Amino acid sequence: MNLENERIETVLITGANGLLGHKLVGLLVQRDQVKVVATGLGCSRLPDSYQGYYEWETMDITSEEEVFRVFELYKPTVVIHAAAITQADICEEQQDEAYAVNVQGTAYLINAAAQFQSYFIFLSTDFVFDGENGPYAEEDTPCPVNYYGETKLAAEQLLQNSQLNWAIARTVLVYGVAEGLSRSNIILWVRASLMAGKTIQVVTDQIRTPTLVEDLADACFLMMVHRSKGIFHVSGADVLTPFQMATLTADYFGLDKRLLIPVNSATFTQSAKRPLKTGFIIQKVQNELDFEPKSFTSGIGILAKQLKLADS
Repeated sequence: MNLENERIETVLITGANGLLGHKLVGLLVQRDQVKVVATGLGCSRLPDSYQGYYEWETMDITSEEEVFRVFELYKPTVVIHAAAITQADICEEQQDEAYAVNVQGTAYLINAAAQFQSYFIFLSTDFVFDGENGPYAEEDTPCPVNYYGETKLAAEQLLQNSQLNWAIARTVLVYGVAEGLSRSNIILWVRASLMAGKTIQVVTDQIRTPTLVEDLADACFLMMVHRSKGIFHVSGADVLTPFQMATLTADYFGLDKRLLIPVNSATFTQSAKRPLKTGFIIQKVQNELDFEPKSFTSGIGILAKQLKLADS
């Protein structure tokens, strides 16, 4: 993938300490024509191997003053907005904080980007849908069933109503690993549990199209290169239940599938309701950006190699 012309891009990434942020920085620092401005709360937790190839700025997106200071300093040509409170239960329990970060923070970023005419990519979620009729295409009508989905939809609408050149990348159940990050995902959870001989309950009545984080980072880069406009559904192509994902994980690592207990969603008490059947139809991003995601099994293999490297 090459930039279409020789312009120098200054790319500001929010949430750079997160999983997608790690992968975006790692991808973009390899590009000669790109200056990367990584932002997040507190100090950088990016790998030492990236040092010297990006600028780090501590930026609380709920502070309008901090946002405008950083934009004034770097004048970004591109913003990739990945910062958010993404845990649905936390959003349900702490709605004021979720609104401040997911909605008001996005508003500050949009206002700052407008001053510098930055191209704006916003990361959103399948949780903007109610899960009644998934998998979903871009033109399907959102109807969130939890507060997390409500905040992301509200932020989408702010961007859509702005004068910016923008793209929204909705995604589903992102998985992967990155150096220095401890947050788990379904593959790591299943692998660790079965290796320890624990039985685990895994739901069979939800469907998703799980997304390898490297694929999501690639899609964001393609959007940036092409200055794509509009909403794009970016995910894996495999439509799977969590139980099927767990089974594939057990098969890959040669672990005992008998420890997987199939249950339905009603088994669990959670603060936030989950949409049952989401997942995405990804023909638009495939056709317009030549995006081709890895299969879930291939994604497990990529993750497994990264775990092996980290342990060596």
